[in-house]
Amino acid sequence: MIEFNVNYGDERTNSYNHYPDFSAVGYQVIKELGRNSEGGRITYLANHINSQQKVVIKEFCFADITADWSGVKAYEREMQLLQILDHPHIPRYLDSFEESGFFYLIQEYKKAPSLGSKHCFYPEEVKQIALSILDILVHLQKHTPPIIHRDIKPENILVDEKLNVYLVDFGLAKLQDTKVDLSTFVAGTPGFIPPEEQFGHGLTEASDLYSLGATLICLLTNTHAKDISKLMDDNYRFNFQKLLPHLSLSFRSWLRKMVEPNQKQRYTNAADALKELEPIPVLTSGKKVDYLVSAIHHKETIAMLGLATLGILATLGTNLMVYRPGNAIDSNARFKLNITDNIPKMR
Repeated sequence: MIEFNVNYGDERTNSYNHYPDFSAVGYQVIKELGRNSEGGRITYLANHINSQQKVVIKEFCFADITADWSGVKAYEREMQLLQILDHPHIPRYLDSFEESGFFYLIQEYKKAPSLGSKHCFYPEEVKQIALSILDILVHLQKHTPPIIHRDIKPENILVDEKLNVYLVDFGLAKLQDTKVDLSTFVAGTPGFIPPEEQFGHGLTEASDLYSLGATLICLLTNTHAKDISKLMDDNYRFNFQKLLPHLSLSFRSWLRKMVEPNQKQRYTNAADALKELEPIPVLTSGKKVDYLVSAIHHKETIAMLGLATLGILATLGTNLMVYRPGNAIDSNARFKLNITDNIPKMR
């Protein structure tokens, strides 16, 4: 593991909140959003002092002599790609600067948690997330040459309360026809890396589809990204269909094609996968009814339990009011009887 000795006890540090002081370049840090110790990256939420616009500042530290030069390349690659990308669901590049061994990338801020921190989505919502990411991939693949993200996983997909979806972290992205640096030849997160990359074969527009398919399987099975290997066999094939019997056969077939180990058996590109998915129902008609009945039954149960509690409380209050010291036995007997009689009959 690469360790970085970041010293915030100098002129870079704001004495009030112990965050780096970026006031000289027009930014004020609000809080830390996350850090990657191995990659030497720290992400901050900050305000642009003049406009009060919230931004994301990604700090890349390469001052330590143990730092891998691939980190500098990742920073340069991400900065260059973001400057040519223009899609409403890719946070925009705003600015960049560097100072004494630190590089900083400024991006548009989106108030949305990553899928790595939330897993409870209905199947229809998972389909909507898939459509949104495929739309972004279509945009990336329209470039000449096509852009391959290479690191699609739950942590790099942001989803807000209105189900708006954003794709982030282009540090491993590459143009399809360019060579991959030896230091990042096999990069990404195990379980989400397409088999062709692991075996040194060329990446194509189908490569990101595998990673997206793996991400969708995590969401549908409520599996954490670090546990995704539990859903795979020794041939890198996902075994998820028995876990998702409520999904329609056509949707399961679409998902199985997305994660085919052999990239030639996947959809050729994001446009083909998107066109195929759009008309597909996620649940069978019978299962849709089951979901509705289950939801209604759940609400009825909660309501009946609430009525039962109110009945018990009402009985307690009534009997306490009519209690007489000289008639303690009769009151207690009546109290026990009334509790039983006032509990609503549960169906």
